[in-house]
Amino acid sequence: MEAQVAVAKVRKYAMPESGDTLEMIERPAGGLSFVLVDGQTSGKAAKAIAGIVARKAISLLADGVRDGAAARAASDYLYTLRSGKVLATLNILSIDLHTQSLVITRNNPAPALLVEQGNLLALDGPADPVGGRKGVRPQIHQVPLQPGLTAIIFTDGLTHAGERTGHPFDLVARVKILAAQGAPDPARWADVLLADAVELEAGRPADDISILVAAILPRQGEDVRRLTVRMPF
Repeated sequence: MEAQVAVAKVRKYAMPESGDTLEMIERPAGGLSFVLVDGQTSGKAAKAIAGIVARKAISLLADGVRDGAAARAASDYLYTLRSGKVLATLNILSIDLHTQSLVITRNNPAPALLVEQGNLLALDGPADPVGGRKGVRPQIHQVPLQPGLTAIIFTDGLTHAGERTGHPFDLVARVKILAAQGAPDPARWADVLLADAVELEAGRPADDISILVAAILPRQGEDVRRLTVRMPF
């Protein structure tokens, strides 16, 4: 098997900087972890908050700390630093080769989506943002790695897309259509979902939107790892 991961993100209309931050790290026992954080408000202030949370979580994951513990520590750190006055949403998606599982850790009221054996599951249990109080606990979902397994995490700009124009985004229905079209293509899925959201916003997103799609696919037959980034500026 192999993992393919793609990200698509766009900043809020007329804002010079996105308040969403994404970080990636290789896990000490094998695999990858992706940390997606959305800081409260928008622009540079939100970016600073998101950076604080993402860096703390990434540093702990690099030391071998488990995902749930890293999320709790990042929340406590933000609470201590800002006295509970600012919040951030936090998602950690890990492809853990030590346990041969995919782990989704949520401190985000927005759900995460999981496609497993052709079935779509919305991980929408109550999950508080980080930083508001001590001891905030994440929602954690862990499933064995298997071909076709696909996970989607995102910031709330995606779920709220279209509300301003009166045409809210039916994200679950759109992912069902994508899943019915055959083997998952993370890059295509991320691009399609982002394009749909921006179209519903009439080309002017009312919030930062970040989407990460991770899929487990049959191995292509080589050991080369690749990372591709495109960043307009």
